[in-house]
Formats: sequence, structure tokens, C-alpha cells
Amino acid sequence: MVLAPLAALPLGGLVALICLAGGRLGLHPLAVAVTAIALLALGSRALHWDGLSDTADGLTASYDAERSLAVMKSGTSGPAGVVATVAIFGLQVAGLASLLLTDGGWLTAGVLVCLSRCALVLLCSRGVPGARSDGLGATFVGTVPRSVAVATWALALLLAWLVGGIAALVGVVCAAAVVLLLIRRVVTRFGGVTGDVFGAAIEIALATMLLTVS
Repeated sequence: MVLAPLAALPLGGLVALICLAGGRLGLHPLAVAVTAIALLALGSRALHWDGLSDTADGLTASYDAERSLAVMKSGTSGPAGVVATVAIFGLQVAGLASLLLTDGGWLTAGVLVCLSRCALVLLCSRGVPGARSDGLGATFVGTVPRSVAVATWALALLLAWLVGGIAALVGVVCAAAVVLLLIRRVVTRFGGVTGDVFGAAIEIALATMLLTVS
């Protein structure tokens, strides 16, 4: 989980390359942004988007935790899941398109893709419970010491500032706040985090970063 931002380097590089090439070719920033975000989703086999959809469905399905978790495990997308994925995709595209109008926006975009994975250290910090005893998330729940989580985000803030200036730094701060709010909500509703919440947190964190920086 701590190394997740490094593992995302190929995806961050892909987004940066697409954005740089699109700018050099004179393509419209909106078209470039849609292409970059779509290929980013394909690069992870849309796994995080599936988690976002399932999390949204779970949060709106029922106030009963077991019922919500059963809905999330069903694998289908309900109305809330569809709306959530469309909304977050749109926000990411809008934020990226605006960012590409700035100098060095292509590089900042690639870095933010990697930094969005820092959301995982918050979800896996010790003290954050898991909602299930099985599943993908259960393997990683509680594996990251809080001091390591703080250090990871401190490095993320430093890197964001060096690459994108104050705007990028503020974007990372806002993303951390949003992820913490998500954790609080799912712990209240589900009793803890799941693998689906991991994916949702990454996509929401990236949307928050891109919008704030733009």
C-alpha cells in the first residue's frame, strides 16, 4: 500500500505522455482529457471504477450494514453507482482539461495520478477497521502504521509543491480531507472499509486533486 504511488508510475507516465502529445498536436484539451482519463481507467482494468460504483450503491442501498455489503458484493451497478461513476469521470475530465491550459500541466497531471494512490495508506492505517473478514481489502486492513501514513502524505505534499506549486499542494490537502471523510462515512455505515472503498477513494482523490489544481 505504501508503494502504491510508485506502482502507478506507468499509469502516471501514460497520462503525462498523452497530455503532452495532445498539446504538441494542438488537440482540444477536453478531447485530450477524455482520452487520458479513459486510458487511465483501462490501464487498471477499471477496477477502481468498479469499486466506486459498488461503494455508491452500498451507501444508498440500505441503512443495514449487512444488506449494504451484500449489494456491494453482487457485482452489478445500480442507479447510484452509475451516477457516481459518470459524475466522478466528468469531474476528472473537467479538472484535467483545465489543468492542461496551464504551463507544465501535463507533468502535474501525471504526478497527481500517482499521488492519488496515497489514499490507500489512509484506508489501511492501523485503527481503521475492515467491514469484512474476507475479500481483497481484508488482506491489507490495518497494515500501515499511522506514522508511515503521515510520512507518506508529507512526501506527497512536498512532491506536489515542487511539481505543481501551491495549487497542487492544496489539491493534495483537499484530497486527504475528502478521503478521511469517506473513511468516516463507510465506517459508520458498513462498520469498516472494503476493497471497493479502496477503489472509490483513489478515484475520488484524483478528482479532488485535479479540480483543486485547475
